[in-house]
Amino acid sequence: MTQARQQLGLLGERIAARWMIRNGWELVAHRFRHGHRDIDLIMRRGQAIAFVEVKARRGDAFGSPVEAVHARKQRELVRSARVWADRHGFAEVEYRFDVVGVLINGQNVRIRHIEHAFPVS
Repeated sequence: MTQARQQLGLLGERIAARWMIRNGWELVAHRFRHGHRDIDLIMRRGQAIAFVEVKARRGDAFGSPVEAVHARKQRELVRSARVWADRHGFAEVEYRFDVVGVLINGQNVRIRHIEHAFPVS
């Protein structure tokens, strides 16, 4: 991955985290790593924990950012989430997977938050 893509990803994660915090979420963890996998954001609001995959793009020529979370990535997120829940989990909360797409076009930023983007399996 190029440095420019890494920087875009980090910027997208910062934008997504701020957006979710403004919408009542609390940041629990950023970039939780398990082996080669990571979870971009782990957020909590009330009795819900959201494992959030953030996709940032500079344009939509290759499709929406949220479309980039394919089945293999979903399986990886589920595996990492299980590890996090085993280490830090709470019995009384609902776990879910969200996707936040961040489209950055110059000074314009569009955010699309898909709650319950795929089932917990």
